[in-house]
Amino acid sequence: MSEEEQTIPKGYWKNASGALVPEAKIKPIDKDRHYVVRDLIEDAKDLSSRIVGFKLEAMNAIEEFVVRSLAQYDVKHGGKKGNVTLVSFDGRYKVVRQMQETIVFDERLQAAKALIDECIHIWAKGSNANIKVLVNDAFQVDREGKISTGRVLGLRRLDIKDETWTRAMAAISDSMNVSSTKPYVRFYERDDRTGEYVAISLDVAAV
Repeated sequence: MSEEEQTIPKGYWKNASGALVPEAKIKPIDKDRHYVVRDLIEDAKDLSSRIVGFKLEAMNAIEEFVVRSLAQYDVKHGGKKGNVTLVSFDGRYKVVRQMQETIVFDERLQAAKALIDECIHIWAKGSNANIKVLVNDAFQVDREGKISTGRVLGLRRLDIKDETWTRAMAAISDSMNVSSTKPYVRFYERDDRTGEYVAISLDVAAV
């Protein structure tokens, strides 16, 4: 029994508004629903905890293997960063470790935007309307006020020979910072019929 349940007087239940309701006044179907939801949540929390434990075990096992493998060449592994793909000897199974970095931009991104606007102003006399649309779209923010990293970085792939544009791309590069790195581990099994690797889902909603 939780501490919260101990504070509720015997014979009463607390509803979603925090009010105490006599148990005798609660419909059987409402009690039934409560027990179903509570039991499922408890099982889900237990499963979630075990998945977290498994993920840690998997990450450690992968890292320990990488260290053993590199040791053959007298190379010391300098940390847990880096993507790694491990395939079983028979090729049936594959394990992938990915380190996904979250990139944010500092105030220097505004300098990049100003330089790009300068380019667009100069090019406006020509036929570069599509570039303006592309740039404006890249600097749009989402509902959370965040700029799309992918769209901004996509500007750097444009092959534009212009000194001001080059300075703008340099400003984008300088403004980039890694705010966090999140590790992922994924498991795959080869389909005997197609020969393709199919993910072994650990997501309840995807099973």
